[in-house]
Amino acid sequence: MLPDFKDTPPIDQLGIEERIARLNTRSIKKESKISGLKLALSMIDLTTLEGKDTPAKVKQLCYKALHVNDALLQLPTVAAICVYPTHVRTAKKALVGSTVKVASVATGFPSGNTSLAIKLEETRFALEEGADEIDMVISRGEFLKGNYAYVFDEIAAIKEVCKSTRLKVILETGELSTLENVRRASEIAIHAGADFIKTSTGKIQPAATMPVTLVMLECIRDHYLKTNKMIGMKPAGGISTAKSALQYLVMLNETLGQKWMNNTWFRFGASSLANDIVLQLEKENRGVYFSKDYISAD
Repeated sequence: MLPDFKDTPPIDQLGIEERIARLNTRSIKKESKISGLKLALSMIDLTTLEGKDTPAKVKQLCYKALHVNDALLQLPTVAAICVYPTHVRTAKKALVGSTVKVASVATGFPSGNTSLAIKLEETRFALEEGADEIDMVISRGEFLKGNYAYVFDEIAAIKEVCKSTRLKVILETGELSTLENVRRASEIAIHAGADFIKTSTGKIQPAATMPVTLVMLECIRDHYLKTNKMIGMKPAGGISTAKSALQYLVMLNETLGQKWMNNTWFRFGASSLANDIVLQLEKENRGVYFSKDYISAD
C-alpha cells in the first residue's frame, strides 16, 4: 500500500542544526585525513552540464577523471562523469577499460518542465547511448501543488525504463522551501524506486547543504531499518572544498555507518572539489600548498 505522504512528521530544524554543529567539531588528522580525502575523491561524479559543452571538453574531463594528478601516487579515479545525453557516447569511448561510470542527466534537466513522454524518450536515448546511471529531476511544480501521486508515478515510470540501471532522483532541495518538504520528497522518491536520492542540479541556490543532506540521510536510515534495503545518497552543488567533503563524510558515517562509506552508496556531485582535494593531499605530502596553476580548471 502506498504511504500517505501528507503525513510526513515535522522536522526539528534547530535539532538538525545543533547535530551538524556537533559533527563539524570533529577533528581529522594525519593518516585518517589522507584516507578521508582519497575516499572523497573516489566518490566524486565529475560534472560538466553547460550549453557550451563540446566533445573536446567532455574528453578533457574524462582524461582528468582518469588522471586526477599523476604527480601524486596511488590516487583513486573519480566515481563517474556526469554529462548530458548527447555526450554519453563520447564519454563512454574516452573511458573504455576503466572503472569510471558515465552518468547522464535526463527528464528535462534542470527544470523538469516537459511532458512525461519526452522525459521517457530522453531517458531511453541516454541508455541507448551507453549511460551507466541516470540522474533525473522531479517535477517540483507538481510536488509543491501537493500532487504527490504525480511525482511518484513519474519516478516509477522512469525507473521502469531504467530497469537495472541505477537511477538517481534529484529533488532540487533549494526549491522545496522546507525540511519537511525535503523529507517528503525523499520518501516519495525512495518508494517510487530511486536507487539514489540527490539534493540538487547545481543550477539553483542554495544547492547541497548539510541540513538538507542530514534530513535525506535520516530518511534513508529509517527506510533501511524498516526494509533492510540500502539507498544511495548524492549531495550535489556547492561542495567545493576538501574540508567540507570531510564534514559530509563524518555525517554520513555517523548517520548511516560503514556500509555507506564507498562510492557504490555515496557520491559528491562536483566540478571543482577534486582540485581542492588534490591541493590538500599535496599539502599533506610536501608540507606546502601546490600551485593551482598546475591543476586543470576543467
